[in-house]
Amino acid sequence: MSHHVLLFQIELDKKYLFNFGLHGSGVDQDPKGVLKIDQKNGQIWVYKTVDYETFKLLKLTFEATNVSNNKVDTRLGVEVKILDINDHAPVFSPPHHQATVDESSAQGHVVATVMATDGDDSQSPNGTFSFNIVSVTPKTDNVEFFLEPTGASTTGSIFFRGCLDYEKAKEYTIVVEAKDHGDKVQLSSTSTVTMTITDKNNHLPEITGQTGPGRVKERDSGVEVLRVQVADKDSPGSQAWKAKYTIHGDKEKYFKIETDPKTNEGVITVLKAMDYEEQTSRNVTISVANEVPYFSCEVTGRPAKRLWDVKTINEEPGKSLPGLPNLYPVTIAVEDVNDPPEFVPPVRKVGIMENTKPGTHLCTLEAKDPDKTFGSKFHFTKGEDVDNWITVDPETGEVFTAKVLDRESPFLKNSSKSVILYVVDNGEPPMTGTGTLIIQVGDLNDNLPILEVNTLGMCLSDEATMTNITAVDLDLPPYSSPFTYELLGDVKGKWSIDPTSGTTVHLVKENTVYSGVHELQIKVSDNQGLSLTQNLSVTVCDCTSTPNCHLRRSSGAQVGSAAISVMIFALLLLLAILLMVFLISCKHETKMIMTDDEPGWRLLESNIETLGTDCKVPAKITQVESIQTIKAKPNLISTYDGISKQEVIQQNHQQDFYDGTFQKEQLLRRSLRRSSTRRSYRSYHSSMDQVKRNYSIYSVDDFQLRQNLLTQINQNLFQLRAPGKELGDYEPHCYAYEGEPMIDPELDAISIPENDFNPNVLTNLDWRFNKLASICRPDLMS
Repeated sequence: MSHHVLLFQIELDKKYLFNFGLHGSGVDQDPKGVLKIDQKNGQIWVYKTVDYETFKLLKLTFEATNVSNNKVDTRLGVEVKILDINDHAPVFSPPHHQATVDESSAQGHVVATVMATDGDDSQSPNGTFSFNIVSVTPKTDNVEFFLEPTGASTTGSIFFRGCLDYEKAKEYTIVVEAKDHGDKVQLSSTSTVTMTITDKNNHLPEITGQTGPGRVKERDSGVEVLRVQVADKDSPGSQAWKAKYTIHGDKEKYFKIETDPKTNEGVITVLKAMDYEEQTSRNVTISVANEVPYFSCEVTGRPAKRLWDVKTINEEPGKSLPGLPNLYPVTIAVEDVNDPPEFVPPVRKVGIMENTKPGTHLCTLEAKDPDKTFGSKFHFTKGEDVDNWITVDPETGEVFTAKVLDRESPFLKNSSKSVILYVVDNGEPPMTGTGTLIIQVGDLNDNLPILEVNTLGMCLSDEATMTNITAVDLDLPPYSSPFTYELLGDVKGKWSIDPTSGTTVHLVKENTVYSGVHELQIKVSDNQGLSLTQNLSVTVCDCTSTPNCHLRRSSGAQVGSAAISVMIFALLLLLAILLMVFLISCKHETKMIMTDDEPGWRLLESNIETLGTDCKVPAKITQVESIQTIKAKPNLISTYDGISKQEVIQQNHQQDFYDGTFQKEQLLRRSLRRSSTRRSYRSYHSSMDQVKRNYSIYSVDDFQLRQNLLTQINQNLFQLRAPGKELGDYEPHCYAYEGEPMIDPELDAISIPENDFNPNVLTNLDWRFNKLASICRPDLMS
């Protein structure tokens, strides 16, 4: 529709003037501005186009107004119909299609369905269209595609006739056109359909050869012996290409064949070991098929009709096609190797009575070697033999008992014991055969019946009560139950057994039995009269206060156990204390010398020449020891070199005399005490036993002996105090020369038996000597 076009003119048969007006769609309503009217002459003009697909009809109102009075004289309804033109081409939905078809699909199969729409009037040629296949890529002679409308004219289906062949074309591209039927101009559009073909099994696999040794050693299993090659024209990796092998003629199931997923080869593996002595080779046949059924399609004619003439073959699952499968022969050789010897029989049973002496002959083992080409010498040895029951002669195969066999041994099960035996040949390499020796041990009456429990609990009652007692015997019948029970001792009117024979019997308590623990002796005999007397402890209590007498006794037993534990601990503690005392008493004891606190004492040097005395004492003075009171003050006089010594004990009444001559006596006492102290402590430990003997009861004559000794000492001291009689400067007296063992006869001889010296006397010496000892031997004061 062109712009500014006169559509029509409205005329009125009136003699006065009018003004024309137009209202409605296309004027002052959507679509606005399409139409306008000339107010003077009533002409309606078109100023712009209108889309038919949007507004198919414009409804207007026409009015004529009298110019003289400005009133509407005429009002008319006007409809303007919009005419369609071919301004829309058909549109595919979707514009592209993807389709997948199996190669084995039969002709006449729908490949894809296309759909299109046209925006023009569907009742006019502008809005109607038809489909057409424009092109097919690639072009092959085995198939042809055609399109047929289905249902409404807006859809169409694509079909094929002939045979699809994956090897000729894996994919087809089909261009479909939709073209309308416009009168003046025809509009069209296209859609692309991509059809992918899935390869199917239209080529049979064929075995082309084999690789591998084709031989196996006897007794080997799980080894690969052969590979079978196959050729297949189907797509590699697809189910139509993957091979599936079958072994024929292998009733014993010695072999299996599997497909190598990478190479599609058939791998033959030995499942069971084979014996060269039975058969040196195995002949089998192999067939091959694919994982999916086979099919074939062949075009035989192309008539001018919907479908062509074709010949098809389809294999049904589980059924073979005529003339198939093709069998491929395979021979697998068996190589001879050294076979292990075999026990005859492999399992041997022997019987022997228990308690049979060691070294008893059980049996002689026998074995054979199945090899024909290898050595047949072998020796026997023992394998698993728990508790070491037997010995085996390696050369002869004789089996002997190694110990006394016990049927009640925990290593037996149902009176039998299994021993593993080996026989080894001398082949290269040596082979070993295995056998089993089952030793069945006969029973003897070598076990006594014993009570299952030896403590029971029973309740006090005014009536006789009973409880069960049971005995067990490790022996088998007839050496075990039934048992005979007998109560021993004074049980009449108190306890009884009813019945006296059986495995479990009743212990009957009469009402005369009092509360407490009763120890019964019961004799139990087995079926052969072998008996054992046992103690049975029965606790009787008032069950109204103690529901369970056995628990009550158990509690008591627990308390007793605790007390015993305390006693044992106390005993161990006592033993530990005694051991410590013994160890302490064995140590060398150092006596501590008591000191005094008298001032003015000091140690004089004695390793220089100084004024001395010529003390003369009797040549021999018998050693005396005192058990006087602690007031006694002992003095020790010994030779200067300490070779001999003399103990002199002076009473307290002599103290005044010593005070008068103190200065002159000091040097002598110091020398004598130092020598006596050193020697006394050196011989202390070695004289302990002698000391104990010396401290004995002395007679009254000992006092007189001491008095005589003191008198002689006092005389010598008196001479030293006489005026003019003290020792001055004089020539040294030579007693002996160095190296001469002779004894000067003028030397005072003091002889005191060594073994009679009592070192404990040192602890009771005079208090002055204690001071000197503390200076000379400070280590004894600590």
